Amino acid sequence: MNIQLIRNATLVVHYAGKKFLIDPFLAEKGTYPPFPNSLRQDQKNPLVSLPTSIDNVLKNIDAVIVTHLHLDHWDDTAKEVLPKDIKMFVQNQEDAKAVRNDGFQNVEVLREGTVFEDIRLIKTLGEHGRGEILKLAGEVCGVVFKHQNEKTLYVAGDTVWYGPVLEVIETHKPEIIVVNGGDNQFLQGGSLVMGKEDIYEVCNAAPNAMIISVHMEAVNHWTLSRVELKSFIKEKNISSNILVPDDGESYSF
Repeated sequence: MNIQLIRNATLVVHYAGKKFLIDPFLAEKGTYPPFPNSLRQDQKNPLVSLPTSIDNVLKNIDAVIVTHLHLDHWDDTAKEVLPKDIKMFVQNQEDAKAVRNDGFQNVEVLREGTVFEDIRLIKTLGEHGRGEILKLAGEVCGVVFKHQNEKTLYVAGDTVWYGPVLEVIETHKPEIIVVNGGDNQFLQGGSLVMGKEDIYEVCNAAPNAMIISVHMEAVNHWTLSRVELKSFIKEKNISSNILVPDDGESYSF
């Protein structure tokens, strides 16, 4: 497999001969207003440009997975540029209805038994924060990829570390785990996605897996930088277990 970070949580994943686009956030730098009640209110989103052209991102895509419909995972530009007949996977019927309303015709809800071109796609649970903030954040998901000719991949999505993430690791034993690790926050309510201590828990739960931290430094409410995370994993002596890619960087497994 090959996993390329485009920007934020947007990934291009080559897996078992198919090319997936995950959580497309494709607008030009500075297109959208900053997320309110958070840091960097003087900076519009996205904070950074795409590392390659949209045409390169979309080239030969077989399917799109949208883990939830927040702007930084499914934006107006993605709705405009993606072919309306492309295969779309979403987390629930509510999101399916919204994506169909955006004009997409081939929309499927992810389940535990979803199969696409001999690839098993298993919807996983996530919690987009802790406590009261969950009411605001709403429902999210992750996905496990399985195929007999590939290592098992777990894309955790916008979740903090909590029991069901551990259950996914124990049940499916993923060899590659992608976490959203920017510790994004509003001014109240705490972490919306994983911070460095959450990532450390993932590493302890899956000591033989390679962990890739994305969703960093691309939208105005991030709080954990790549530099700080790299310093932390060096301090914890887990640098060989965790990759912190720059936008556009890719890895093959």
